[in-house]
Amino acid sequence: MNALLVAGTTSDAGKSVVTAGICRWLARSGARVAPFKAQNMSNNSVVTPDGGEIGRAQAVQAAACGLEPSVRFNPVLLKPGSDRSSQVVVLGRVAGEVTAMSYRARKAALLDTVVSTLEELRAEHDHVICEGAGSPAEINLRANDIANMGLARAAGLPALVVGDIDRGGVFAQLFGTLALLDAADQALIAGFVINKFRGDPALLEPGLDQLRELTGRPVHGVLPWAEELWLDAEDSLSYAADGVVGRPAPPRGDQWLRVAVPRLPRISNATDVEALAAEPGVAVRFVTEPSRLSDADLVVLPGSKSTAADLAWLRSSGLADAVLAHARAGLPVAGICGGFQMLTRRIHDEVESGAGAVDGLGLLDLEIEFAARKTLARPSGRAFGEPVSGYEIHHGQPVRRGELEPLVTTADGQPEGGIAGSVLGTHWHGLFENDAFRRSFLRWAARRAGRDGFEPAGDTVFADIRAGQLDLLGDLVEKHLDTDALRRLLDGGAPAGLPTLRRSFG
Repeated sequence: MNALLVAGTTSDAGKSVVTAGICRWLARSGARVAPFKAQNMSNNSVVTPDGGEIGRAQAVQAAACGLEPSVRFNPVLLKPGSDRSSQVVVLGRVAGEVTAMSYRARKAALLDTVVSTLEELRAEHDHVICEGAGSPAEINLRANDIANMGLARAAGLPALVVGDIDRGGVFAQLFGTLALLDAADQALIAGFVINKFRGDPALLEPGLDQLRELTGRPVHGVLPWAEELWLDAEDSLSYAADGVVGRPAPPRGDQWLRVAVPRLPRISNATDVEALAAEPGVAVRFVTEPSRLSDADLVVLPGSKSTAADLAWLRSSGLADAVLAHARAGLPVAGICGGFQMLTRRIHDEVESGAGAVDGLGLLDLEIEFAARKTLARPSGRAFGEPVSGYEIHHGQPVRRGELEPLVTTADGQPEGGIAGSVLGTHWHGLFENDAFRRSFLRWAARRAGRDGFEPAGDTVFADIRAGQLDLLGDLVEKHLDTDALRRLLDGGAPAGLPTLRRSFG
């Protein structure tokens, strides 16, 4: 058997972290384990060593396994560019645009791709832990499903269903998810996991017992709320408007550095700012209206899957004027990928939005032209005198560069990004994860903001923080889940004879 599916009652129920935790637990036991998500819908993505693109959550899960990311860990990635269309990426490469309706016609062929890819991984590893997408009880999508029970049926996977008790109604979520499935799907649902519980687990026992009586399936564990877990959020729901990122530690100096990040409608790679939030004394907040910029020291414009549309939103919300006022006051502004493109004089886009020529904010003397071919790269170089590496995912290309100091000098001597006074921008994601550069950048921003009392911590190692979070996930799985039951599922699949709940329709 050697594989199982971690499904969820909703988006953001905890599928990604439970999958990562099981991967970490198995990897620490000496097993060769790999993650897998057949279909991901996310604008948070990374570039693999072979130049492909996958969802960021699968890259984090790969790290939990001790592996480099691979396009095989997420064979289908949907990147929403609007409410009605998405770019589809298959085995790491762009394979066109789809609408919700047109995508249905492609799913049969894609199911063959994901099943064959999963079988390759199963042949090469002791275990493969698969993450579902959304909820398996989205009955309007079941006929063409390739990510949840459609995958489980095709590959013979036992499934766990994760429910988030912090949202309330978890027993109804778990029971209802099972009850909405047909008999063949129900036969593969082997049990439940409750996530994000606060309090005494004994209080749950009557509910756990009744759920087992009602469904014939056990709850394989109750994972407690862990305040420390906040890095690498998979779902956009995790980035609340006007919400503070992470758990800010007190400053090492006598002043805080306050960072405002506009919460763009089509924000991508929002995780870029998490490395800043990991620094003591740095308070990072997502914002959606201009008053939140009035007391910010640094503004960071994040990536976007729809640069022209998000720039229009920035203007209509009043945030664009607030960003311009911030920069004209000599206060620091940084743009990443789509945010960088917004800072330039003009954007020429006949590819992503078809908007043609669009005026940028005009803070960097540069123009951007969108190319049909997407740039996917993992470059390296130097910035602020420090060695840096990152990854690039963008259609926009710099053209008609003015008198602009480069932010990065690449390993082959080429300029990348730019700095003009208190404004800088880059196409590189992951730049802030370079510890020495991040400290230099924060000193630069603090000086520009007049925060002379702010001092970056010299001992923050972001890679160690991420590894610590993965180890915590592994610890939670080992302590709070029935790991013997997980091994039985991996070895033997779903138990035979599981009862079927009667559906009242269909």
